[in-house]
Amino acid sequence: MAKNIQSLERAAAMLRLLAGGERRLGLSDIASSLDLAKGTAHGILRTLQAEGFVEQDPASGRYQLGAELLRLGTTYLDVHELRARALVWTDDLARSSGESVYLGVLHQHGVLIVHHVFRPDDSRQVLEVGAMQPLHSTALGKVLAGYDPVAHSEALEGDRKAYTGRTVCDPDGFEAVLTLTRARGYASDVEETWEGVASVAAAIHDRRRMPVGAVGITGAVERVCREDGELRPELIAAVRECARSVSRDLGASRF
Repeated sequence: MAKNIQSLERAAAMLRLLAGGERRLGLSDIASSLDLAKGTAHGILRTLQAEGFVEQDPASGRYQLGAELLRLGTTYLDVHELRARALVWTDDLARSSGESVYLGVLHQHGVLIVHHVFRPDDSRQVLEVGAMQPLHSTALGKVLAGYDPVAHSEALEGDRKAYTGRTVCDPDGFEAVLTLTRARGYASDVEETWEGVASVAAAIHDRRRMPVGAVGITGAVERVCREDGELRPELIAAVRECARSVSRDLGASRF
């Protein structure tokens, strides 16, 4: 029988240690808990950090699980399963709102549209499943960046192009948008990506309260917004309820 690779065993033990107990641990704590020399522990941590599996707090020097590990942890949820769970709720949202509904997931530094329900009228529409949307300007992208640490990093590190005069591109302004998104529980895009178009989206969570996607509606500004330019509250409520319903269907109990 082939022998186990000791360095991989130690790395796995280190990740399990960081996943339980205190949120952050120092080098001495990690080495002592795993009965490792500090030099050995530091080498493993440095490798894990380079791969994004571990992060080091610059102020305290302590270590915690990294965003890349969080991303891998959500891959158990197949995109097709997410779409299947959302079918009924997104259809209901399209009927109640009268607007197009989109279901998106983080993919290659953007939002991949995995499900699209047409606006329930006789207008000519194009199916956008498989299309990509930017993280920094769309409602789907901003709500993912607000809750998913990987999406957050990719949005900040990416090229935040100004699609219209309303697009928020500077880092501080974008962080303020994400803070507001988390406080409100939804994200908006009022002519930030396309002139004359407004959107609102909310995050979908799994049973571990991890964000696995986002759902939102998109339509003409005059339909989605009130005369004062603010999003219609009934549409915000409908989108948030849809996200909660899908999340509950995935096993989430709190948001």
